[in-house]
Amino acid sequence: METRFFLVLSRSHYKYSSQAPFMFTSKPTQQLHTTTHIVLFTHKHTLSYSIGRMSLDKNLLSKLAVGDKHGEDSPYFDGWKAYDNNPFHPEHNPQGVIQMGLAENQLCSDLIKEWIKANPQASICTAEGIDGFSDIAVFQDYHGLKQFRQAIAAFMEKARGGRVRFEEERVVMSGGATGANETLMFCLADRDDAFLVPTPYYAAFDRDLSWRTGVRIIPVECNSSNNFQVTKQALESAYLNAQETGIKIKGLILANPSNPLGTSLDRETLQTLMDFINDKQIHLVCDEIYAATVFAEPRFISVAEMIQEMDHVNRDLIHIVYSLSKDMGLPGFRVGVVYSYNDSVVTCARRMSSFGLVSSQTQSFLAAMLSDQIFVDNFLKEVSKRVAKRHLIFTEGLKEMGVSCLTSNAGLFVLMDLRQMLKDQTFESEMSLWRIIINKVKINISPGSSFHCSEPGWFRVCFANMDEDTLQIALQRMKHFVLRHRENKKRKSFQENLKLSFSSMTYDEHVRTPTLMSPHSPLVRT
Repeated sequence: METRFFLVLSRSHYKYSSQAPFMFTSKPTQQLHTTTHIVLFTHKHTLSYSIGRMSLDKNLLSKLAVGDKHGEDSPYFDGWKAYDNNPFHPEHNPQGVIQMGLAENQLCSDLIKEWIKANPQASICTAEGIDGFSDIAVFQDYHGLKQFRQAIAAFMEKARGGRVRFEEERVVMSGGATGANETLMFCLADRDDAFLVPTPYYAAFDRDLSWRTGVRIIPVECNSSNNFQVTKQALESAYLNAQETGIKIKGLILANPSNPLGTSLDRETLQTLMDFINDKQIHLVCDEIYAATVFAEPRFISVAEMIQEMDHVNRDLIHIVYSLSKDMGLPGFRVGVVYSYNDSVVTCARRMSSFGLVSSQTQSFLAAMLSDQIFVDNFLKEVSKRVAKRHLIFTEGLKEMGVSCLTSNAGLFVLMDLRQMLKDQTFESEMSLWRIIINKVKINISPGSSFHCSEPGWFRVCFANMDEDTLQIALQRMKHFVLRHRENKKRKSFQENLKLSFSSMTYDEHVRTPTLMSPHSPLVRT
Protein backbone atom coordinates (compact mmCIF):
# COMPACT_ATOMS: atom_id res chain seq x y z
CA MET A 1 0.00 0.00 0.00
CA GLU A 2 1.40 3.41 -0.93
CA THR A 3 0.85 6.39 1.35
CA ARG A 4 0.96 9.91 -0.10
CA PHE A 5 1.47 13.14 1.78
CA PHE A 6 1.43 16.70 0.47
CA LEU A 7 3.14 19.68 2.03
CA VAL A 8 2.90 23.28 0.88
CA LEU A 9 6.02 25.38 1.50
CA SER A 10 6.05 29.10 1.96
CA ARG A 11 8.16 31.36 -0.29
CA SER A 12 10.86 31.44 2.39
CA HIS A 13 11.27 27.64 2.12
CA TYR A 14 11.61 27.41 -1.64
CA LYS A 15 12.69 30.18 -3.92
CA TYR A 16 10.77 29.12 -7.06
CA SER A 17 7.22 29.13 -5.76
CA SER A 18 5.14 30.12 -2.75
CA GLN A 19 2.94 27.07 -3.41
CA ALA A 20 5.37 24.26 -4.12
CA PRO A 21 3.83 20.95 -3.01
CA PHE A 22 5.88 18.05 -1.72
CA MET A 23 4.63 14.55 -2.45
CA PHE A 24 5.78 11.86 -0.04
CA THR A 25 5.32 8.24 -1.07
CA SER A 26 6.00 5.32 1.19
CA LYS A 27 5.44 1.58 1.21
CA PRO A 28 5.07 0.22 4.76
CA THR A 29 6.76 -3.07 5.65
CA GLN A 30 5.57 -5.64 8.15
CA GLN A 31 7.82 -3.98 10.72
CA LEU A 32 5.71 -0.82 10.33
CA HIS A 33 8.70 1.15 9.05
CA THR A 34 8.87 2.98 5.75
CA THR A 35 11.42 4.26 3.34
CA THR A 36 10.02 7.63 2.37
CA HIS A 37 10.66 9.46 -0.86
CA ILE A 38 10.00 13.14 -1.33
CA VAL A 39 9.11 14.45 -4.74
CA LEU A 40 9.08 18.23 -5.14
CA PHE A 41 7.07 19.64 -8.01
CA THR A 42 7.54 23.25 -9.09
CA HIS A 43 6.83 25.13 -12.25
CA LYS A 44 10.48 24.63 -13.22
CA HIS A 45 11.84 21.51 -11.57
CA THR A 46 10.94 18.03 -10.34
CA LEU A 47 13.32 16.91 -7.58
CA SER A 48 13.34 13.58 -5.75
CA TYR A 49 14.85 12.75 -2.37
CA SER A 50 14.98 9.74 -0.09
CA ILE A 51 14.90 10.61 3.60
CA GLY A 52 15.35 7.18 5.13
CA ARG A 53 13.18 5.09 7.39
CA MET A 54 10.24 6.41 9.41
CA SER A 55 8.83 4.48 12.35
CA LEU A 56 5.10 3.76 12.45
CA ASP A 57 5.38 1.51 15.50
CA LYS A 58 1.98 1.15 17.16
CA ASN A 59 3.73 0.69 20.49
CA LEU A 60 4.27 4.43 20.48
CA LEU A 61 0.54 4.90 21.07
CA SER A 62 -1.84 3.79 23.79
CA LYS A 63 -3.95 0.67 23.45
CA LEU A 64 -6.98 2.95 23.42
CA ALA A 65 -5.63 4.90 20.45
CA VAL A 66 -4.81 1.87 18.31
CA GLY A 67 -7.71 -0.31 19.47
CA ASP A 68 -11.05 -0.92 17.77
CA LYS A 69 -13.36 -0.72 20.78
CA HIS A 70 -14.95 2.61 19.82
CA GLY A 71 -17.52 0.89 17.65
CA GLU A 72 -17.19 3.03 14.54
CA ASP A 73 -17.38 -0.12 12.40
CA SER A 74 -20.94 -0.77 13.60
CA PRO A 75 -23.73 -0.56 10.99
CA TYR A 76 -25.24 2.07 13.28
CA PHE A 77 -22.42 4.45 12.41
CA ASP A 78 -21.90 3.10 8.88
CA GLY A 79 -25.40 4.27 8.03
CA TRP A 80 -24.51 7.80 9.14
CA LYS A 81 -21.45 7.71 6.89
CA ALA A 82 -23.60 6.66 3.94
CA TYR A 83 -25.84 9.65 4.60
CA ASP A 84 -22.89 12.03 5.05
CA ASN A 85 -21.47 10.92 1.69
CA ASN A 86 -24.75 11.46 -0.14
CA PRO A 87 -27.22 13.54 1.92
CA PHE A 88 -30.75 14.01 0.63
CA HIS A 89 -31.87 17.50 -0.30
CA PRO A 90 -35.27 18.13 -1.94
CA GLU A 91 -33.75 20.43 -4.57
CA HIS A 92 -29.99 19.93 -4.72
CA ASN A 93 -29.86 16.15 -4.22
CA PRO A 94 -33.34 14.59 -4.42
CA GLN A 95 -31.88 11.11 -5.00
CA GLY A 96 -29.68 11.27 -1.90
CA VAL A 97 -29.89 9.19 1.25
CA ILE A 98 -32.62 10.21 3.71
CA GLN A 99 -31.37 10.18 7.30
CA MET A 100 -33.70 8.07 9.43
CA GLY A 101 -30.96 6.72 11.67
CA LEU A 102 -30.65 9.82 13.84
CA ALA A 103 -32.93 10.15 16.88
CA GLU A 104 -33.24 13.90 16.85
CA ASN A 105 -36.24 16.05 17.75
CA GLN A 106 -36.77 18.84 15.21
CA LEU A 107 -40.51 19.05 15.77
CA CYS A 108 -40.54 21.97 18.22
CA SER A 109 -37.60 24.14 17.15
CA ASP A 110 -40.08 26.81 16.04
CA LEU A 111 -41.19 27.29 19.65
CA ILE A 112 -37.61 27.87 20.77
CA LYS A 113 -36.97 30.30 17.92
CA GLU A 114 -40.06 32.28 18.82
CA TRP A 115 -38.94 32.50 22.45
CA ILE A 116 -35.48 33.69 21.40
CA LYS A 117 -36.97 36.45 19.27
CA ALA A 118 -39.17 37.57 22.14
CA ASN A 119 -36.32 37.41 24.69
CA PRO A 120 -33.13 38.73 23.06
CA GLN A 121 -31.76 39.71 26.48
CA ALA A 122 -31.32 36.01 27.31
CA SER A 123 -28.18 35.87 25.19
CA ILE A 124 -25.00 37.73 26.12
CA CYS A 125 -24.25 37.98 22.40
CA THR A 126 -27.03 40.45 21.68
CA ALA A 127 -27.29 44.19 22.25
CA GLU A 128 -30.01 43.55 24.81
CA GLY A 129 -27.94 41.03 26.78
CA ILE A 130 -24.45 42.45 26.39
CA ASP A 131 -24.41 43.89 29.90
CA GLY A 132 -24.11 40.38 31.31
CA PHE A 133 -21.19 39.44 29.09
CA SER A 134 -18.37 40.08 31.56
CA ASP A 135 -20.03 38.11 34.36
CA ILE A 136 -20.64 35.08 32.15
CA ALA A 137 -17.44 35.08 30.06
CA VAL A 138 -15.07 34.85 33.02
CA PHE A 139 -14.06 31.56 34.67
CA GLN A 140 -16.93 29.65 36.23
CA ASP A 141 -16.67 27.02 38.95
CA TYR A 142 -17.41 23.52 37.67
CA HIS A 143 -20.41 23.33 39.96
CA GLY A 144 -22.14 25.37 37.26
CA LEU A 145 -24.27 28.47 37.45
CA LYS A 146 -26.72 28.20 40.32
CA GLN A 147 -29.59 29.58 38.25
CA PHE A 148 -28.91 26.97 35.58
CA ARG A 149 -28.97 24.05 38.01
CA GLN A 150 -32.17 25.39 39.55
CA ALA A 151 -33.80 25.72 36.14
CA ILE A 152 -32.73 22.21 35.08
CA ALA A 153 -34.06 20.69 38.30
CA ALA A 154 -37.40 22.46 37.83
CA PHE A 155 -37.61 21.35 34.19
CA MET A 156 -36.91 17.73 35.14
CA GLU A 157 -39.78 17.93 37.63
CA LYS A 158 -42.19 19.30 35.01
CA ALA A 159 -41.13 16.69 32.45
CA ARG A 160 -42.18 14.06 34.99
CA GLY A 161 -45.59 15.56 35.56
CA GLY A 162 -44.67 17.41 38.75
CA ARG A 163 -44.89 14.17 40.72
CA VAL A 164 -41.28 14.30 41.95
CA ARG A 165 -38.88 16.90 43.27
CA PHE A 166 -35.23 17.28 42.25
CA GLU A 167 -32.67 19.12 44.36
CA GLU A 168 -30.45 21.53 42.45
CA GLU A 169 -27.51 20.57 44.72
CA ARG A 170 -27.57 17.09 43.18
CA VAL A 171 -27.56 18.30 39.56
CA VAL A 172 -24.13 17.63 38.03
CA MET A 173 -23.38 18.91 34.54
CA SER A 174 -21.85 16.86 31.77
CA GLY A 175 -21.22 17.01 28.04
CA GLY A 176 -24.49 15.45 26.95
CA ALA A 177 -25.91 12.10 28.06
CA THR A 178 -22.82 10.43 26.58
CA GLY A 179 -20.60 12.20 29.09
CA ALA A 180 -23.09 11.66 31.91
CA ASN A 181 -23.22 7.90 31.36
CA GLU A 182 -19.45 7.61 31.16
CA THR A 183 -19.01 9.74 34.29
CA LEU A 184 -21.27 7.39 36.22
CA MET A 185 -19.29 4.39 35.02
CA PHE A 186 -16.09 5.97 36.32
CA CYS A 187 -17.80 6.66 39.65
CA LEU A 188 -19.44 3.26 40.13
CA ALA A 189 -17.12 0.66 38.67
CA ASP A 190 -13.53 -0.33 37.97
CA ARG A 191 -12.10 -1.77 34.77
CA ASP A 192 -13.52 -5.24 34.00
CA ASP A 193 -16.46 -4.76 36.36
CA ALA A 194 -19.77 -5.20 34.57
CA PHE A 195 -23.30 -3.84 34.21
CA LEU A 196 -26.37 -5.74 33.10
CA VAL A 197 -28.19 -4.11 30.16
CA PRO A 198 -31.46 -5.50 28.73
CA THR A 199 -31.51 -5.96 24.96
CA PRO A 200 -32.07 -4.41 22.56
CA TYR A 201 -30.18 -1.40 23.90
CA TYR A 202 -28.89 1.92 22.53
CA ALA A 203 -26.18 1.13 19.98
CA ALA A 204 -23.69 3.66 21.32
CA PHE A 205 -23.83 2.29 24.88
CA ASP A 206 -20.88 0.09 23.93
CA ARG A 207 -18.87 3.23 23.30
CA ASP A 208 -20.31 5.46 26.01
CA LEU A 209 -20.10 2.97 28.84
CA SER A 210 -17.09 0.85 27.94
CA TRP A 211 -14.61 2.39 25.54
CA ARG A 212 -12.61 4.54 27.94
CA THR A 213 -13.75 3.07 31.26
CA GLY A 214 -13.03 -0.59 30.54
CA VAL A 215 -16.38 -1.49 32.12
CA ARG A 216 -18.05 -4.53 30.58
CA ILE A 217 -21.64 -4.81 29.37
CA ILE A 218 -23.52 -8.06 30.02
CA PRO A 219 -26.57 -8.22 27.71
CA VAL A 220 -29.79 -9.46 29.28
CA GLU A 221 -31.57 -11.14 26.40
CA CYS A 222 -35.17 -10.13 25.77
CA ASN A 223 -37.37 -11.21 22.87
CA SER A 224 -40.44 -10.21 20.91
CA SER A 225 -42.75 -12.76 22.54
CA ASN A 226 -43.45 -10.17 25.28
CA ASN A 227 -42.49 -7.06 23.30
CA PHE A 228 -38.88 -7.26 24.49
CA GLN A 229 -39.79 -6.52 28.09
CA VAL A 230 -37.13 -7.48 30.62
CA THR A 231 -38.11 -10.14 33.16
CA LYS A 232 -36.78 -11.03 36.58
CA GLN A 233 -35.96 -14.51 35.30
CA ALA A 234 -33.77 -13.08 32.52
CA LEU A 235 -32.02 -10.77 35.00
CA GLU A 236 -31.38 -13.57 37.48
CA SER A 237 -30.02 -15.83 34.75
CA ALA A 238 -27.61 -13.18 33.40
CA TYR A 239 -26.50 -12.28 36.91
CA LEU A 240 -25.86 -15.91 37.86
CA ASN A 241 -23.98 -16.67 34.64
CA ALA A 242 -21.73 -13.66 35.20
CA GLN A 243 -20.98 -14.70 38.77
CA GLU A 244 -20.13 -18.25 37.68
CA THR A 245 -17.56 -16.88 35.23
CA GLY A 246 -15.98 -14.60 37.80
CA ILE A 247 -17.44 -11.33 36.49
CA LYS A 248 -18.29 -8.75 39.11
CA ILE A 249 -21.70 -7.20 38.44
CA LYS A 250 -21.86 -3.62 39.72
CA GLY A 251 -25.28 -2.63 38.47
CA LEU A 252 -28.16 -2.56 36.00
CA ILE A 253 -28.56 0.06 33.29
CA LEU A 254 -31.98 0.92 31.90
CA ALA A 255 -33.18 3.34 29.27
CA ASN A 256 -36.68 4.45 30.21
CA PRO A 257 -38.27 5.26 27.79
CA SER A 258 -36.35 2.72 25.77
CA ASN A 259 -34.17 3.37 22.78
CA PRO A 260 -34.75 1.58 20.38
CA LEU A 261 -38.10 0.16 21.54
CA GLY A 262 -39.93 3.45 22.07
CA THR A 263 -41.68 2.04 25.14
CA SER A 264 -41.82 3.16 28.77
CA LEU A 265 -41.69 0.82 31.75
CA ASP A 266 -44.85 0.24 33.75
CA ARG A 267 -44.99 0.47 37.53
CA GLU A 268 -44.95 -3.28 38.14
CA THR A 269 -41.82 -3.79 36.02
CA LEU A 270 -40.05 -0.90 37.72
CA GLN A 271 -40.87 -2.36 41.13
CA THR A 272 -39.44 -5.71 40.05
CA LEU A 273 -36.25 -4.12 38.76
CA MET A 274 -35.74 -1.99 41.84
CA ASP A 275 -36.32 -4.94 44.16
CA PHE A 276 -33.77 -6.89 42.10
CA ILE A 277 -30.99 -4.32 42.44
CA ASN A 278 -31.82 -3.75 46.10
CA ASP A 279 -31.65 -7.49 46.86
CA LYS A 280 -28.30 -7.78 45.07
CA GLN A 281 -27.08 -4.43 46.44
CA ILE A 282 -25.98 -3.29 43.00
CA HIS A 283 -26.54 0.08 41.31
CA LEU A 284 -29.39 1.15 39.07
CA VAL A 285 -28.57 3.73 36.39
CA CYS A 286 -31.71 4.95 34.66
CA ASP A 287 -31.30 6.87 31.41
CA GLU A 288 -34.43 9.05 31.17
CA ILE A 289 -33.50 11.33 28.27
CA TYR A 290 -36.80 10.67 26.42
CA ALA A 291 -39.03 11.46 29.42
CA ALA A 292 -40.99 14.27 27.76
CA THR A 293 -41.57 12.39 24.48
CA VAL A 294 -44.14 10.00 26.00
CA PHE A 295 -47.36 10.53 24.05
CA ALA A 296 -49.61 7.62 25.06
CA GLU A 297 -50.35 5.27 27.94
CA PRO A 298 -48.75 4.02 30.03
CA ARG A 299 -47.62 7.41 31.28
CA PHE A 300 -43.98 7.92 32.06
CA ILE A 301 -42.94 6.83 35.56
CA SER A 302 -39.51 7.97 36.67
CA VAL A 303 -37.34 5.96 39.01
CA ALA A 304 -37.41 9.12 41.13
CA GLU A 305 -41.14 8.63 41.56
CA MET A 306 -40.73 4.98 42.48
CA ILE A 307 -38.26 5.53 45.31
CA GLN A 308 -40.82 7.80 46.97
CA GLU A 309 -43.09 4.75 47.21
CA MET A 310 -40.40 2.13 47.97
CA ASP A 311 -38.86 3.19 51.27
CA HIS A 312 -36.99 -0.11 51.62
CA VAL A 313 -34.83 0.56 48.54
CA ASN A 314 -31.33 1.85 49.26
CA ARG A 315 -31.29 5.30 47.66
CA ASP A 316 -27.50 5.30 47.44
CA LEU A 317 -27.91 2.79 44.60
CA ILE A 318 -30.12 5.00 42.42
CA HIS A 319 -28.76 7.32 39.69
CA ILE A 320 -30.48 9.17 36.83
CA VAL A 321 -29.07 10.39 33.51
CA TYR A 322 -30.85 13.22 31.73
CA SER A 323 -30.18 15.69 28.94
CA LEU A 324 -31.89 18.32 26.79
CA SER A 325 -30.89 16.63 23.53
CA LYS A 326 -34.08 14.64 22.94
CA ASP A 327 -36.87 16.29 24.91
CA MET A 328 -35.94 19.80 23.76
CA GLY A 329 -34.14 18.97 20.54
CA LEU A 330 -30.87 20.63 21.60
CA PRO A 331 -28.16 17.97 21.04
CA GLY A 332 -25.70 20.57 19.81
CA PHE A 333 -25.82 22.34 23.17
CA ARG A 334 -24.28 19.25 24.83
CA VAL A 335 -26.28 19.54 28.03
CA GLY A 336 -26.15 16.36 30.07
CA VAL A 337 -27.06 15.78 33.71
CA VAL A 338 -26.00 13.26 36.31
CA TYR A 339 -28.50 13.16 39.16
CA SER A 340 -27.55 10.78 41.96
CA TYR A 341 -29.06 10.07 45.37
CA ASN A 342 -25.59 9.03 46.54
CA ASP A 343 -23.64 11.93 48.08
CA SER A 344 -20.25 10.41 47.28
CA VAL A 345 -21.22 9.92 43.63
CA VAL A 346 -22.40 13.53 43.40
CA THR A 347 -19.06 14.73 44.79
CA CYS A 348 -16.98 12.53 42.48
CA ALA A 349 -19.10 13.30 39.40
CA ARG A 350 -18.83 17.02 40.08
CA ARG A 351 -15.03 16.75 40.22
CA MET A 352 -15.06 14.84 36.95
CA SER A 353 -17.38 17.37 35.31
CA SER A 354 -14.42 19.68 34.72
CA PHE A 355 -13.58 17.37 31.78
CA GLY A 356 -16.93 17.99 30.10
CA LEU A 357 -18.47 21.24 31.21
CA VAL A 358 -21.41 22.96 29.61
CA SER A 359 -20.28 26.43 28.50
CA SER A 360 -21.35 29.24 30.80
CA GLN A 361 -22.93 31.03 27.84
CA THR A 362 -25.15 28.00 27.21
CA GLN A 363 -25.99 27.72 30.91
CA SER A 364 -26.96 31.38 31.12
CA PHE A 365 -29.18 31.21 28.05
CA LEU A 366 -30.95 28.01 29.10
CA ALA A 367 -31.41 29.23 32.66
CA ALA A 368 -33.42 32.15 31.30
CA MET A 369 -35.50 30.01 28.92
CA LEU A 370 -36.24 27.19 31.36
CA SER A 371 -37.18 29.68 34.07
CA ASP A 372 -40.04 30.91 31.88
CA GLN A 373 -42.79 28.67 33.23
CA ILE A 374 -45.34 29.66 30.60
CA PHE A 375 -42.91 28.68 27.85
CA VAL A 376 -41.96 25.40 29.55
CA ASP A 377 -45.58 24.34 30.16
CA ASN A 378 -46.53 25.02 26.56
CA PHE A 379 -43.38 23.39 25.18
CA LEU A 380 -43.89 20.13 27.10
CA LYS A 381 -47.52 19.99 26.00
CA GLU A 382 -46.57 20.60 22.36
CA VAL A 383 -43.67 18.16 22.19
CA SER A 384 -45.88 15.28 23.32
CA LYS A 385 -48.64 16.30 20.92
CA ARG A 386 -46.32 16.70 17.93
CA VAL A 387 -44.43 13.47 18.54
CA ALA A 388 -47.79 11.66 18.73
CA LYS A 389 -48.92 13.18 15.43
CA ARG A 390 -45.67 12.34 13.63
CA HIS A 391 -45.69 8.82 15.05
CA LEU A 392 -49.24 8.31 13.76
CA ILE A 393 -48.41 9.62 10.27
CA PHE A 394 -45.42 7.33 9.98
CA THR A 395 -46.93 4.16 11.42
CA GLU A 396 -50.14 4.58 9.39
CA GLY A 397 -47.99 5.01 6.28
CA LEU A 398 -46.19 1.77 7.06
CA LYS A 399 -49.47 0.00 7.82
CA GLU A 400 -50.80 0.89 4.37
CA MET A 401 -47.93 -1.03 2.81
CA GLY A 402 -48.39 -3.99 5.17
CA VAL A 403 -45.46 -3.25 7.47
CA SER A 404 -45.95 -3.34 11.23
CA CYS A 405 -43.98 -1.93 14.14
CA LEU A 406 -43.58 -2.76 17.80
CA THR A 407 -46.37 -0.99 19.69
CA SER A 408 -44.78 2.08 21.27
CA ASN A 409 -45.75 5.13 23.30
CA ALA A 410 -42.60 7.25 23.46
CA GLY A 411 -39.39 8.25 21.72
CA LEU A 412 -38.55 9.67 18.32
CA PHE A 413 -38.52 6.34 16.47
CA VAL A 414 -40.24 3.02 15.97
CA LEU A 415 -38.92 -0.53 15.83
CA MET A 416 -40.03 -1.70 12.40
CA ASP A 417 -40.67 -5.39 11.76
CA LEU A 418 -39.24 -6.57 8.42
CA ARG A 419 -38.80 -10.20 9.38
CA GLN A 420 -41.06 -11.28 6.52
CA MET A 421 -38.64 -9.66 4.06
CA LEU A 422 -35.60 -11.65 5.16
CA LYS A 423 -34.32 -14.38 2.89
CA ASP A 424 -33.95 -16.49 6.02
CA GLN A 425 -34.12 -15.74 9.73
CA THR A 426 -30.44 -14.93 10.22
CA PHE A 427 -28.49 -11.79 11.01
CA GLU A 428 -26.63 -12.24 7.73
CA SER A 429 -29.95 -11.83 5.92
CA GLU A 430 -30.73 -8.80 8.07
CA MET A 431 -27.47 -7.16 7.01
CA SER A 432 -28.13 -7.98 3.35
CA LEU A 433 -31.55 -6.36 3.56
CA TRP A 434 -30.08 -3.34 5.37
CA ARG A 435 -27.47 -2.82 2.64
CA ILE A 436 -30.20 -2.85 0.00
CA ILE A 437 -32.22 -0.26 1.94
CA ILE A 438 -29.14 1.95 2.35
CA ASN A 439 -27.73 1.60 -1.17
CA LYS A 440 -30.84 1.11 -3.31
CA VAL A 441 -33.78 2.58 -1.43
CA LYS A 442 -31.48 5.36 -0.15
CA ILE A 443 -32.81 5.45 3.40
CA ASN A 444 -30.57 5.14 6.44
CA ILE A 445 -32.25 3.01 9.09
CA SER A 446 -30.51 1.04 11.82
CA PRO A 447 -30.53 -2.78 11.90
CA GLY A 448 -31.57 -4.42 15.14
CA SER A 449 -28.27 -6.26 15.39
CA SER A 450 -26.51 -2.93 16.04
CA PHE A 451 -28.71 -2.66 19.15
CA HIS A 452 -27.87 -6.26 20.15
CA CYS A 453 -31.40 -7.37 19.33
CA SER A 454 -31.79 -11.11 19.91
CA GLU A 455 -33.89 -11.62 16.76
CA PRO A 456 -33.05 -10.66 13.16
CA GLY A 457 -35.38 -8.53 11.07
CA TRP A 458 -36.09 -5.58 13.35
CA PHE A 459 -34.99 -2.08 12.32
CA ARG A 460 -35.08 1.20 14.22
CA VAL A 461 -36.48 4.05 12.13
CA CYS A 462 -36.41 7.68 13.31
CA PHE A 463 -39.21 10.01 12.22
CA ALA A 464 -38.72 13.32 14.06
CA ASN A 465 -35.50 14.65 12.51
CA MET A 466 -37.01 15.89 9.25
CA ASP A 467 -39.92 17.88 7.89
CA GLU A 468 -43.14 16.17 6.87
CA ASP A 469 -42.44 16.44 3.14
CA THR A 470 -39.19 14.51 3.55
CA LEU A 471 -41.01 11.94 5.68
CA GLN A 472 -43.54 11.41 2.90
CA ILE A 473 -40.75 10.92 0.35
CA ALA A 474 -39.20 8.33 2.65
CA LEU A 475 -42.54 6.54 2.95
CA GLN A 476 -42.94 6.56 -0.83
CA ARG A 477 -39.49 5.05 -1.29
CA MET A 478 -40.20 2.41 1.32
CA LYS A 479 -43.60 1.60 -0.17
CA HIS A 480 -42.12 1.16 -3.64
CA PHE A 481 -39.44 -1.14 -2.24
CA VAL A 482 -41.82 -3.23 -0.14
CA LEU A 483 -44.36 -3.68 -2.94
CA ARG A 484 -41.68 -4.55 -5.47
CA HIS A 485 -40.16 -7.04 -3.04
CA ARG A 486 -43.58 -8.59 -2.48
CA GLU A 487 -44.24 -8.84 -6.23
CA ASN A 488 -40.87 -10.43 -6.84
CA LYS A 489 -41.53 -12.89 -4.05
CA LYS A 490 -44.93 -13.78 -5.53
CA ARG A 491 -43.44 -14.10 -9.01
CA LYS A 492 -40.69 -16.33 -7.72
CA SER A 493 -43.19 -18.38 -5.74
CA PHE A 494 -45.45 -18.64 -8.83
CA GLN A 495 -42.55 -19.76 -11.00
CA GLU A 496 -41.49 -22.33 -8.44
CA ASN A 497 -45.06 -23.59 -8.12
CA LEU A 498 -45.39 -23.69 -11.89
CA LYS A 499 -42.16 -25.61 -12.18
CA LEU A 500 -43.28 -27.95 -9.41
CA SER A 501 -46.68 -28.42 -11.05
CA PHE A 502 -45.09 -29.13 -14.41
CA SER A 503 -42.71 -31.64 -12.83
CA SER A 504 -45.60 -33.27 -11.01
CA MET A 505 -47.69 -33.35 -14.15
CA THR A 506 -44.86 -34.88 -16.14
CA TYR A 507 -44.34 -37.46 -13.41
CA ASP A 508 -48.05 -38.33 -13.32
CA GLU A 509 -48.19 -38.68 -17.08
CA HIS A 510 -45.14 -40.90 -16.92
CA VAL A 511 -46.76 -43.09 -14.28
CA ARG A 512 -50.19 -43.27 -15.86
CA THR A 513 -49.23 -43.50 -19.54
CA PRO A 514 -47.09 -46.26 -21.08
CA THR A 515 -44.10 -45.11 -22.98
CA LEU A 516 -45.29 -43.74 -26.29
CA MET A 517 -44.23 -45.94 -29.11
CA SER A 518 -43.17 -44.95 -32.57
CA PRO A 519 -45.79 -45.53 -35.25
CA HIS A 520 -43.13 -47.64 -36.90
CA SER A 521 -42.99 -50.02 -33.96
CA PRO A 522 -43.85 -53.59 -34.81
CA LEU A 523 -46.30 -53.61 -31.89
CA VAL A 524 -48.24 -50.75 -33.42
CA ARG A 525 -48.30 -52.43 -36.76
CA THR A 526 -49.74 -55.61 -35.32
